[in-house]
Amino acid sequence: MDNLKKGRLGAVFKSIGILFVVLAFTLMGLTAYTLRKSFPQESGIITIPGLENQVKVIRDEWGIPQIYANSSHDLFLAQGYVHAQDRFWQMDFWRHIGAGRLSEMFGESQLDKDKFLRTMGWKKLAEQEFEILDVSTKANLQAYAEGVNAYLGNHQGSALSLEYAVLKLLNREYLPEPWQPIHSILWGKVMAYDLSTNLGDEIERTILLKSFPKQRVDELFPLYPDDFPVILPKFKLAKKADRKTEDISLNLNLSTLKDITPSLKSIASNISEMEEILGTTGKNVGSNSWTISGKRTSTGKPIIADDPHLAVQMPSIWYETGLHCNSINNNCPYNVTGFTFAGVPGVIVGHNNRIAWGVTNVMSDTMDLYVEKINPENPNQYELDGKWVDMQLVESEIQVASQESVNQIVRYTQHGPILSDVLPKLQEFDRSSLVETPKNYAVSLRWTTLEPSQLISAIQEINRAQNWQEFRTAASKFDIAAQNLVYADVDGNIGYQMPGRTPIREKGDGRYPVPGWNNEYEWQGYIDFEELPHSLNPEKGYIVTANNAVVDDNYPYVITKDWVHGYRAKRIEEMIKGANQPLTLTDIELIQGDTLDLNARYLVPIFESINFNDSRIENARQLLLNWDFQLNIESPASAIFQTFWKKLLTLTFHDELPEDYHPDGSDRWYAVIRNLVTQPDNLWWDNRNTPKVENRDEIFKLALTKAVDQLETTFTKNPEKWTWGKLHKINFRNPTLGKSGVAAIEKLFNRGTYPTSGNGETVNANRWKANQSSFEVTHIPSMRMIVDLAKFGSSQTIHSTGQSGHAFNRHYTDMIEPWRNIQYHSMLWGDEKINENAESTLLLLPE
Repeated sequence: MDNLKKGRLGAVFKSIGILFVVLAFTLMGLTAYTLRKSFPQESGIITIPGLENQVKVIRDEWGIPQIYANSSHDLFLAQGYVHAQDRFWQMDFWRHIGAGRLSEMFGESQLDKDKFLRTMGWKKLAEQEFEILDVSTKANLQAYAEGVNAYLGNHQGSALSLEYAVLKLLNREYLPEPWQPIHSILWGKVMAYDLSTNLGDEIERTILLKSFPKQRVDELFPLYPDDFPVILPKFKLAKKADRKTEDISLNLNLSTLKDITPSLKSIASNISEMEEILGTTGKNVGSNSWTISGKRTSTGKPIIADDPHLAVQMPSIWYETGLHCNSINNNCPYNVTGFTFAGVPGVIVGHNNRIAWGVTNVMSDTMDLYVEKINPENPNQYELDGKWVDMQLVESEIQVASQESVNQIVRYTQHGPILSDVLPKLQEFDRSSLVETPKNYAVSLRWTTLEPSQLISAIQEINRAQNWQEFRTAASKFDIAAQNLVYADVDGNIGYQMPGRTPIREKGDGRYPVPGWNNEYEWQGYIDFEELPHSLNPEKGYIVTANNAVVDDNYPYVITKDWVHGYRAKRIEEMIKGANQPLTLTDIELIQGDTLDLNARYLVPIFESINFNDSRIENARQLLLNWDFQLNIESPASAIFQTFWKKLLTLTFHDELPEDYHPDGSDRWYAVIRNLVTQPDNLWWDNRNTPKVENRDEIFKLALTKAVDQLETTFTKNPEKWTWGKLHKINFRNPTLGKSGVAAIEKLFNRGTYPTSGNGETVNANRWKANQSSFEVTHIPSMRMIVDLAKFGSSQTIHSTGQSGHAFNRHYTDMIEPWRNIQYHSMLWGDEKINENAESTLLLLPE
């Protein structure tokens, strides 16, 4: 898959590398004034058209704004203005992703990505959603847009951000357009794609079934472990639904669909290219959150913790803000603080005056591929129950920088958009199978996110919620990108709610593509909100979510068959249950910073019975056997085990699996190996490229030997010098110009390198990928938040880079070191504390 990733967004800049080098030297010579003119004004007075009354913006030492206003209109207008001050380039880039308009900014190299994005049709959906929103949400979106546009009215080019000075060389005619309410709605669509997990697994399973029997494929996609935590293990419906799922792989239709391997590879290629834009894919997106009852805390009140895991990027995806009405009333009902997305009004994760909440990804299966039979006489018709049905055709125009625009027609079936038109390889079937496949076909996608949603309304209602019932009512509108919502309130309650549209399938379980030419595999609707898993005040006194299984097999509906396998959840529960005294905020910090590798704890004991004649390898074995399994930066044993793990996966699977599906070393592979080690003679252990039939212990022995050889080559022959932090490092990269391929330009916007601890399945989850050449970190705890319901002012948080999106601003990098060292800043609450910590005060006045 590495070859596929060469088509990354940055390729557009390599073609004009000489110009960028010239520009880089020019920028290096700019005066301090030029570099600073895009920095936000943080004090004094600014008049803004559209404001009704004065708004006060107080910033602390981290540049975090606390916004005070008399009305919702002014509050969200000011939030839009402040977001634009610090992060407009990020906002502009993401809205172009959502609308499929990257070519408009970066030229022809982005045309294929735009066609793929336009096929999703997010912009049209956003327009539909805006029309169905309630009056107050519409008004807040419009006020937010007014604030962004007020900032744009006085700032253009490099005064907006340094990136625009660089972009000017590539696209001299580009000018940011005014912000529209639908641009905020598009954020939800992009994040839903970012958090979607099952499409890649669906494709991979089907492709592997072409080369392996189902039993061996199943070994690579193990079920959730019986001895690992389930979020709501005893959740039952009042009336059990009469539903059954069928393993479609036992059906003749799957044999038919195994022949679409070239088609599925094309989709996988496009997903890979999207990863280069978004910085991640769903299957690598995890998170931790937990809520603990006062019965288990030192304060007697709940504590809630959250740390969403997202791709490494510069600046952080999060922006911390407080939104405060000077007087709480119907005209202004907000008093909330926490983390926002620049581009979206409201607070995504945080607390208000009475409740706190956190989120992790459910990993629900909400995407299905359908193979459609196409009329050979009319490519715009598809078969449905023996009849040809007209597709819906949607035409759009793609602006390509300063070049001529390109027209695109997207075709829709009843299931969703046809992907064949943007992925030509979908038209190439492998005809070697004896099973009949359609001569003329297309592949369509059904996905819950391709229907209008109320996500924006849900966010704002959660911000206003005062109790569990109001929180659940708001969550019922959280209908895409299903999240595990954890809850706590000042009255001492803790709770859990899974929201989101979750399909009920007539047949199949969503794990494989299905025929679209009949109604056998249609969705019958969605699980009713009241039947979605939820809990209030469980007897055990805590709720832990880490993308692990929400429910057990007693639940009558399929949420997914591909849960994250629960290693982080298991470790968090161990630490909560293992506490011999009530938990404090310091204890929660220790949990969030924990780096114990459960995978190592399961595998290292196997070395107790494996001896080495080579003293070098024997020394490494002893270091592993005496290790505490914590992946600390200075730990030699951590470096040894992680290098061994990479070699183990290579030796076990690379001889048989296609290169695109070499193991990435994530939790799924933890579970695969954990199952295989109990079968020392399983066929996977054998290297088919050698005449000998290898077993588990021989592969373990060879993997450790190769690991030691590599570490000696990389460092020295002294194992004490093989520290994990020397291998495992983070580079924070700007997702656009920071991947230009021109070192001088990248240096302007990127920051690194930083050694770090943990890996993708420790609680402190700094993921690296075993199918890449280095141990570079790809995904991180993008922020950490701990909320104390006994005293909100004691709450604390951090995110990964800093508030500012402006390179060389003091808040561009000031959070990196505390974040890396599991340190926090105070989550300011209350007028007195906010004023005490004020470093600047800005007054926004009506024009």
